Amino acid sequence: MIPFSPPRIDQKIIDEVVQVLKSGWITTGPRTKMFEKKLAQYSGVSNVLCLNSATAGLEIILRWLGVGEGDEVILPAYTYSATANVVMHTGATPILVDVNDDDFCINLNRIRSAITERTKVIMPVDFAGWPCDYKALYALVNEKEVKLKFIPANDIQHKLNRIMILADAAHSLGAITDGVKSASIPDVAVYSFHAVKNLTTAEGGAVVLNLPAPFDNAAIYNFLCVYTLHGQNKDALAKMQKGNWRYDIVEAGYKCNMTDINAAMGLIELERYDDDTLVKRKHICNLYSQLLNDDNVFQLPVMKSDTRETSYHLYPLRVRNITEQQRDDIMKHIFDDDITVNVHFIPLPMLSYYRKKNYSISDYPVTYNNYSREISLPVFYDLTDEQIHQVVTSVKKAVKKVVEL
Repeated sequence: MIPFSPPRIDQKIIDEVVQVLKSGWITTGPRTKMFEKKLAQYSGVSNVLCLNSATAGLEIILRWLGVGEGDEVILPAYTYSATANVVMHTGATPILVDVNDDDFCINLNRIRSAITERTKVIMPVDFAGWPCDYKALYALVNEKEVKLKFIPANDIQHKLNRIMILADAAHSLGAITDGVKSASIPDVAVYSFHAVKNLTTAEGGAVVLNLPAPFDNAAIYNFLCVYTLHGQNKDALAKMQKGNWRYDIVEAGYKCNMTDINAAMGLIELERYDDDTLVKRKHICNLYSQLLNDDNVFQLPVMKSDTRETSYHLYPLRVRNITEQQRDDIMKHIFDDDITVNVHFIPLPMLSYYRKKNYSISDYPVTYNNYSREISLPVFYDLTDEQIHQVVTSVKKAVKKVVEL
């Protein structure tokens, strides 16, 4: 059996988690703070806040910005539900737009058409680890006509004085744009460390702060630390200092903090990320492309260009000129060979909740076309070359069976 994406849990991870358990400090503490500092260094920014999920990070930033009822947030129709759910939580309206047919990323022209006086945020998604074109996004939100449409509703929005770019970077830790980590480019980017991600902390996420002057990202980090821990002005580590028990609640905050158990896993994973994890994942994806490139029926994912490089999170293969049902039949044959594949993702307008909100997949033809032909192949650290050959053999055999039926 070849699984899809099991986490890398080796002795180094186990030993570090045991160390945390033995230390007596298992909630937010020194390891979480160290993980934040290491992530900031890795990402090329001054401040990163670790939380219990990427979902929490996206919502917290929307709430910090003051996004609420009557506001609109633009995002791709082709993404996981969390990207849109957080907008719904704030009372704002998700404005879904179509994606590109080559790289799955949000379509710039569709964004332009969707911007109104209600637009407060654009939330691009780095699909499969491939970073969006942030240079073009910044050019768009800074256009005179677009800036004139922006109507700030509070001091923070006045200070930014344009639409915020809040990146769903759940897939793209380590992705590169113009020689720098892609997460250092948007105003704010949010990583995910869920169990299936390149770097896992079991559950977890991080907010990468890169707001322009005159914003003070360190001050924003300090506020968000309080805001994501009940609005309490001291965390557990600070309260445990001798005689420092007294605290105050200064905000009606949320409970989103990361624990030291999670951070311990993250510290080990981050230490070996670029020189080990990404090297292996890149090898896997490149070998898939090498083995599949000889058949024109396959549309291979974009992995690298002159300016951008993926984080090799997924290998989203597309099969040309097939229907959604044929794609499902192909997957069934692959499963019959004891190989686990997946689909990323069922588009938002096809999900019951969003259909009831009057979103229709017929309005997003590229999204549907990409989805209907997409099969995500296994990518994980311990996947062997022999297993990769097995996967490719199974895929080719399954396509031949279904297409020739």
